[in-house]
Amino acid sequence: MVKIQENIINMPHSNTYMAKYKVEHFKKDCISCGACAVINPDFWELDAEGMADLKGSTKVGDHFELEIDEKDKDSNQEAADVCPVNIIHVKKVEEKK
Repeated sequence: MVKIQENIINMPHSNTYMAKYKVEHFKKDCISCGACAVINPDFWELDAEGMADLKGSTKVGDHFELEIDEKDKDSNQEAADVCPVNIIHVKKVEEKK
Protein backbone atom coordinates (compact mmCIF):
# COMPACT_ATOMS: atom_id res chain seq x y z
CA MET A 1 0.00 0.00 0.00
CA VAL A 2 2.83 2.41 0.70
CA LYS A 3 4.22 1.76 -2.77
CA ILE A 4 0.87 2.70 -4.36
CA GLN A 5 0.75 5.95 -2.38
CA GLU A 6 4.33 6.79 -3.43
CA ASN A 7 3.38 6.28 -7.08
CA ILE A 8 0.38 8.58 -6.72
CA ILE A 9 2.49 11.26 -5.05
CA ASN A 10 5.19 11.03 -7.70
CA MET A 11 2.85 11.12 -10.69
CA PRO A 12 3.62 13.97 -13.11
CA HIS A 13 1.05 16.76 -13.08
CA SER A 14 2.55 19.06 -15.69
CA ASN A 15 -0.70 19.70 -17.57
CA THR A 16 -3.12 19.87 -14.65
CA TYR A 17 -4.75 23.00 -13.33
CA MET A 18 -5.70 23.60 -9.73
CA ALA A 19 -8.43 26.06 -8.81
CA LYS A 20 -7.33 28.75 -6.39
CA TYR A 21 -9.06 31.89 -5.30
CA LYS A 22 -7.96 35.34 -4.36
CA VAL A 23 -9.60 37.91 -2.18
CA GLU A 24 -9.29 41.53 -3.26
CA HIS A 25 -9.88 44.25 -0.68
CA PHE A 26 -10.12 47.94 -1.56
CA LYS A 27 -9.31 49.14 1.96
CA LYS A 28 -9.20 52.86 1.08
CA ASP A 29 -12.99 52.75 0.55
CA CYS A 30 -13.74 50.98 3.86
CA ILE A 31 -16.37 52.65 6.08
CA SER A 32 -15.31 50.71 9.22
CA CYS A 33 -18.60 48.88 9.76
CA GLY A 34 -16.79 45.68 10.82
CA ALA A 35 -19.26 43.29 9.19
CA CYS A 36 -16.49 41.30 7.48
CA ALA A 37 -14.64 40.77 10.78
CA VAL A 38 -17.84 39.60 12.49
CA ILE A 39 -18.70 37.15 9.69
CA ASN A 40 -15.15 35.81 9.16
CA PRO A 41 -12.75 36.62 12.02
CA ASP A 42 -10.24 34.02 10.79
CA PHE A 43 -9.43 36.27 7.82
CA TRP A 44 -10.71 39.73 8.79
CA GLU A 45 -10.05 42.14 11.65
CA LEU A 46 -10.26 45.85 12.32
CA ASP A 47 -6.93 47.67 12.47
CA ALA A 48 -5.95 50.38 14.98
CA GLU A 49 -7.82 52.98 12.90
CA GLY A 50 -10.99 50.87 12.77
CA MET A 51 -10.53 49.91 9.10
CA ALA A 52 -11.08 46.36 7.90
CA ASP A 53 -7.85 44.43 7.44
CA LEU A 54 -7.49 41.24 5.39
CA LYS A 55 -5.05 39.24 7.50
CA GLY A 56 -1.87 38.22 5.66
CA SER A 57 -2.71 40.17 2.50
CA THR A 58 -0.27 42.03 0.26
CA LYS A 59 -0.76 45.47 -1.25
CA VAL A 60 -1.12 45.24 -5.04
CA GLY A 61 -1.62 48.61 -6.70
CA ASP A 62 -4.70 50.26 -5.18
CA HIS A 63 -5.91 47.25 -3.20
CA PHE A 64 -4.84 44.29 -1.05
CA GLU A 65 -4.86 40.65 -2.17
CA LEU A 66 -4.68 37.27 -0.50
CA GLU A 67 -4.63 33.89 -2.21
CA ILE A 68 -6.90 31.38 -0.51
CA ASP A 69 -7.78 27.73 -0.89
CA GLU A 70 -11.16 26.56 -2.10
CA LYS A 71 -12.12 25.56 1.46
CA ASP A 72 -11.92 29.24 2.48
CA LYS A 73 -13.86 30.61 -0.49
CA ASP A 74 -17.36 30.48 1.01
CA SER A 75 -16.47 32.23 4.28
CA ASN A 76 -14.73 35.03 2.40
CA GLN A 77 -17.60 35.30 -0.06
CA GLU A 78 -19.92 35.77 2.93
CA ALA A 79 -17.70 38.62 4.12
CA ALA A 80 -17.89 40.14 0.63
CA ASP A 81 -21.66 39.73 0.53
CA VAL A 82 -22.23 41.61 3.82
CA CYS A 83 -19.91 44.51 2.92
CA PRO A 84 -22.24 47.50 2.46
CA VAL A 85 -19.81 49.32 0.16
CA ASN A 86 -18.86 46.29 -2.00
CA ILE A 87 -15.08 46.58 -1.56
CA ILE A 88 -14.36 42.86 -1.06
CA HIS A 89 -14.22 40.55 -4.07
CA VAL A 90 -13.49 36.81 -4.28
CA LYS A 91 -12.20 35.69 -7.68
CA LYS A 92 -11.21 32.35 -9.10
CA VAL A 93 -7.64 32.07 -10.36
CA GLU A 94 -6.36 29.20 -12.49
CA GLU A 95 -2.81 28.14 -11.70
CA LYS A 96 -0.80 25.84 -13.92
CA LYS A 97 0.96 23.24 -11.83
